[in-house]
Amino acid sequence: MTNELDVRALARRVIGRVLAERGRAELATTEPRVAGVSRPTGVHVVVEPGGVPARPAPSQPSAPRNSGSGLVTADDLRSTPDGGHFAVSRGTIVTELAREEAWRRRIALTDGSETPEAARRSDARLRIAVGADHGGFELKQELAEWLREAGHVLLDHGTFDANTVDYPDFARAVAEAVADGRADVGLCVDGAGIGSAMAANKVPGVRAANGFDVASAKNAREHNFANVLTLGGKRLTRQAAREIVEAFLTTPWGEERHARRIDKIDAIERQYSKAPAAHRPNDRGRTR
Repeated sequence: MTNELDVRALARRVIGRVLAERGRAELATTEPRVAGVSRPTGVHVVVEPGGVPARPAPSQPSAPRNSGSGLVTADDLRSTPDGGHFAVSRGTIVTELAREEAWRRRIALTDGSETPEAARRSDARLRIAVGADHGGFELKQELAEWLREAGHVLLDHGTFDANTVDYPDFARAVAEAVADGRADVGLCVDGAGIGSAMAANKVPGVRAANGFDVASAKNAREHNFANVLTLGGKRLTRQAAREIVEAFLTTPWGEERHARRIDKIDAIERQYSKAPAAHRPNDRGRTR
């Protein structure tokens, strides 16, 4: 019965997407275009959770669960813990609802031969908290659209227009989303990217880095285990900003020798902070 419901739901989604594609085609000749920018047309809906979903208490990594049938449905994932792994035999069909359920609960679907670490590196979709002041508003909007098209889920904390605002407010909101686990990584844009980095780094558990080129973004991830990237909206071209963000999201945290140094940074934070000892957010931005 569950498989039948899954198939019906999948059929409804396919029909909906066909209608949406038809809408895109009809609007393609009338939609205004901006040189160098690809904008979606037709129906484009993004549904984002309004709060933090309840999750079970952290547990030790479990062995990948397996499907012995030729079809994996959302119901098959019910007993797999959030953040776990579900091994899928080659040739097995995974329904679209099952894939969405796996992504929502951060369950890695593997072919049975992947290690958990390899599966984590292959999951390219992230929850990204974004924020900007008036100086970074335009670039934030363009990057947000690009990231959504790439399949990421965005928690947009504003600002939502070009009126003058204060960058610490938005940097703090992004940093807190990363620190409490609502987002995997954060992206802040202001005029220079420096002030947002300073503000974000005041939140325990956050390591924000100002990315001014691809090399700095990669270094921030590999050597400094950065989980928030800040950009200067007045100092970067759109293409350069995209390349920096891409480098940040696809560079894994480094080796143990780097981790030892990050532990020392965390120790300094704990010594001078009255807040509880910060946890190190999960690294979800590893190489795809």
